[in-house]
Amino acid sequence: MSPPHLTPPSLYEELIRRAAEEAARYRPRPPRASASVVPWRRSRGRLEVYWVQRSDELRFMGGWHAFPGGGLSRQDPRVPLSGRPAGLAEVPPKAGMPEPLQEDLEANEVPGIVACALRELFEECGILPLAGEEGATLSSQRLDRARHQLLEEAVPFADLLASWQSLADAGRLVYAGRWITPPLASLRFDNRFFLLEWSEEETFQPTIWPGELSSGEWIEPAAALAAWQRGDVLTSPPIAHLLRVLAEEGPERGLPRLHDPSEANLGPFRKVEFRPGVILIPLRTPTLPPATHTNTFLLGLREAVLVDPGSPLPEEIEALRRCLVDAREIHGMEVKAIWLTHHHPDHVGGLEAVRREFQLPVYAHRAAADRLAAAGIHVDGFLEEGDRVVLEGVPGERSFPLRVLHTPGHARGHLCFYDETYGSLIAGDLVAGFGTIVIDPPEGDMDAYLD
Repeated sequence: MSPPHLTPPSLYEELIRRAAEEAARYRPRPPRASASVVPWRRSRGRLEVYWVQRSDELRFMGGWHAFPGGGLSRQDPRVPLSGRPAGLAEVPPKAGMPEPLQEDLEANEVPGIVACALRELFEECGILPLAGEEGATLSSQRLDRARHQLLEEAVPFADLLASWQSLADAGRLVYAGRWITPPLASLRFDNRFFLLEWSEEETFQPTIWPGELSSGEWIEPAAALAAWQRGDVLTSPPIAHLLRVLAEEGPERGLPRLHDPSEANLGPFRKVEFRPGVILIPLRTPTLPPATHTNTFLLGLREAVLVDPGSPLPEEIEALRRCLVDAREIHGMEVKAIWLTHHHPDHVGGLEAVRREFQLPVYAHRAAADRLAAAGIHVDGFLEEGDRVVLEGVPGERSFPLRVLHTPGHARGHLCFYDETYGSLIAGDLVAGFGTIVIDPPEGDMDAYLD
């Protein structure tokens, strides 16, 4: 029986418990085929890549840094090309692909995907490798006019090339791997990356027209990676991996690591590390629609804490177990404890299984601990507003301090965890990226939530 001072389980908690049946029928949204191009050059003996910043107003990764690219259009398969990218047909589609993403995997070279890469490169940066001598005679005014027409969807890409009596030169591209957005996202892409050498001697150089993109620059891969590691820029896991490989080995010797990015996997997933020390583990969880997953996080650079092991589903608990084993054995991380943002079932469903497997203590706010005790879950210690926990980093490098923030409203014992080094906030159910935040009295309090 619940302690007398506790209110009965909320409607929200009951709805989550009933969501288990829906979770069992879940099928991830299929990803959209897409492609990106990584322009690179050697300038004064140094390798540089051209990356772009997406507009803050974009729905998908607004403000993030990326390489030029986008989704496959219906017109792309009818674009004739000259040549084909090296490696595209030779590399197996499943190379380095995590197990859950290998099902029903299309070939690397689906119709139109190479034309998509070249079209997006031209739309976003104004550069395009052309076959034959005809392309060399095009003026900048004619190219700009064609780019405007393409962006305004006034003329198809194939018709523009025909008017120039030229073909886009796919033979200058080099296949550089394939990444698929995890199934937790509402907008997913199955993206093929290509390298393109674009020297300073090329007639036309990349230019950014404000719209989908806000800026672009040539930068050394190591400098771009360092900017991400400092927290100065946001970028996605595949971009960070590309930068790391290019910085360490360059575009020729690094190709095997780009074709097979197994090193970027964590258990049965790709390692989703949006910022250094903040790893998202996408676990399917009975929760409220439209969400299908609850964010489980691994925080830290060497010492680490696991936040919200929420899934009660056996296959997801096993996936989490494999992630934690890989984190320890491959990445040298030592998980010290489980932290909870709050007590709701979709944030604690796998807690007991993980606690038993790894012998980890559990910490939560006192108000959450009371609710958990009523459900038969013991908490080993408390986290309070203003607590500061410093996790040890890699020897010789910085530590990883976390500050605890008490943020009631969704639940009385709701906590957020602030990463003081890079400025990330693990917000639990304080903020919804894709999902439903319910403020259900008396446990929920709208005044406290908005305060």
